Amino acid sequence: MGQLPLGPETDPIYVDFALEAKCYARSTVVGVEHTSRLISRLRHRNFGVFVTLSYFGEQAYEEVRADQHPVALICGRDIVEVLRQRGYGSVPAVQAWLNSEFPK
Repeated sequence: MGQLPLGPETDPIYVDFALEAKCYARSTVVGVEHTSRLISRLRHRNFGVFVTLSYFGEQAYEEVRADQHPVALICGRDIVEVLRQRGYGSVPAVQAWLNSEFPK
């Protein structure tokens, strides 16, 4: 659970959100039971973000969209695309970036 500030720094409003992150194998599908848990935690005027290094099953994705739940679904492919767009197109490049941004 967290809050996202919106608006000017001098007078922000805060929107509550719930985040769920799962590190599953590439072959593991994220199904309805996983997205349902996140959706059940959302209160009125909240949004959710579900991040997985795996992928979303068709039924889970379609139910979230058809029911218009305010949930952003981010899968491993999305993460790879963002990294590539920012110039991190190889494992060594990503590792170097992670080491520089998040030193041990």
